[in-house]
Amino acid sequence: MKALATWSGALAGVLMILIGGLLPSALLIPSAPLGLMDLPATWQVPALLLCALVSGPRAGMIAAVAYLSLGLLDLPVFHSGGGLTYVLEPGFGYLAGFIPAAWLTGRLSQQQGMGDLTAQAAAAVAGLVTLQFCGLVNLCLGALLGRWERALPDLVMGYGIGPLPAQLALCAATAVVAVIVRWCLVIRE
Repeated sequence: MKALATWSGALAGVLMILIGGLLPSALLIPSAPLGLMDLPATWQVPALLLCALVSGPRAGMIAAVAYLSLGLLDLPVFHSGGGLTYVLEPGFGYLAGFIPAAWLTGRLSQQQGMGDLTAQAAAAVAGLVTLQFCGLVNLCLGALLGRWERALPDLVMGYGIGPLPAQLALCAATAVVAVIVRWCLVIRE
C-alpha cells in the first residue's frame, strides 16, 4: 500500500510540476516590467515542494527525476525548452537541484512535529535553499571553466537572487496548501 501511495504521489507531483510550468503563461494576468530585468517565476518549484511536503521524499524524488527525464528527452518542459543540450545551460544546476530539494523537503516534512504551518514552510524553504545552492554551484563551476558568456554576478542575479523573493512567497503559499492537503488526507506525524 505504501508503494502505491509513493507512485501515485510521484505521478501527481510530475503533473503538478508540468502544470506549474504552463499555468503562468495560461493566466491572463498582465506582467509589469521591473525595469532592470525580466525575472522568470514559474510554479514548478512550489509544485515540486508541495509534492514532497504531502507525499514524502521518495515521491518527490521520483517526480523530480521524471520531470528532468521528460525535459532531457527533448520535451520543452523547462523554462527555455528542453533536450540534452539543456545540461550546458546556466540554469540546469537549479533543475538538477530539484532532486536533493525534493528529498530534503519530503524528509523534513515527515519528521515528528512537522505538521503545522510554520514547520511546513520551514521544510519548503530548506528545499528552496538546497535548490539555490545546487544552482549556484553549477554557475560557479561553469564560470571557472569559462562556459558562460555572461558574467557570474549577472547569472547569479538572474537565476538565483532575482527570482528568490517570489519563490519565498510561493514557499509560504505552498506550506498553506500542504497543511490543508495533509489535513484532508489525514496525514498525521
